[in-house]
Formats: sequence, C-alpha cells, structure tokens
Amino acid sequence: MTIDTLLASAAVLILFGLCIFQLFLIAGKPLGHFAWGGQHQILPRSLRIGSAISILIYIACSLIILAHATMITPLFSPSVQTGIMWALTGYFTLGIGLNLISRSKPERYTMTPIVLILTGICFLLVK
Repeated sequence: MTIDTLLASAAVLILFGLCIFQLFLIAGKPLGHFAWGGQHQILPRSLRIGSAISILIYIACSLIILAHATMITPLFSPSVQTGIMWALTGYFTLGIGLNLISRSKPERYTMTPIVLILTGICFLLVK
C-alpha cells in the first residue's frame, strides 16, 4: 500500500463520515449546531437541501481523490486531474476559513480540524 493510497483512503473515510453526518441533518436530527453556522438545532428545509447538495459534493470529491491516487480509473487527463486536485485543495482551504469564523463554537471546534485534515491530505496528494 502506498502513501497516496493511505492518504486517499483516509480522505474518503472522512468524507464518508461527513456524508453520514449530513444524512442525520437531513433526517431532522438535532445536530444543526455543528453545521451551517449553528443557528438551528434542527435544520429548516432550505438547509436540508443544502445538506443533500453537500453529500453530492462529498461524493464527487471522493471520486476525484480516488482517481488522483489511481485507486479507480482516472476521470480526466493527468494535467486536468492535477488542476482539479488543486481546486479541491483550495475548496477545503476556504472551508477552514469559513469554519473558523462560524458563530457556532461546536462547528468551529469540530469542523475546522476536519477540513484542515482534508486540506492537508489533498495538498500532499497533489505533488
């Protein structure tokens, strides 16, 4: 097993956990203080739709990471794949900042480290 395989597996596992978390939010579990600014214990319909979109984004991110680590068939040419990985690294970097400025302490203290880890993994995978 290569370091890229280990890193990609870790990222996908984290993203899978985030998908499960978003499913709980969609189902109306009172975990809203960990997401979307933490203003709602139970998310309103509009934020539940946002959670569903987040799941799709997490799945796309997972596929991109797995393809970049050559754990699945590459989705794009190597240069395009690298560009997408840099964009993904930037996306997660933005997530660090957004979670850091959240008014919700639980979101700030939980999601910021998670996104920081994802950013680091993507950065290490880009090469």
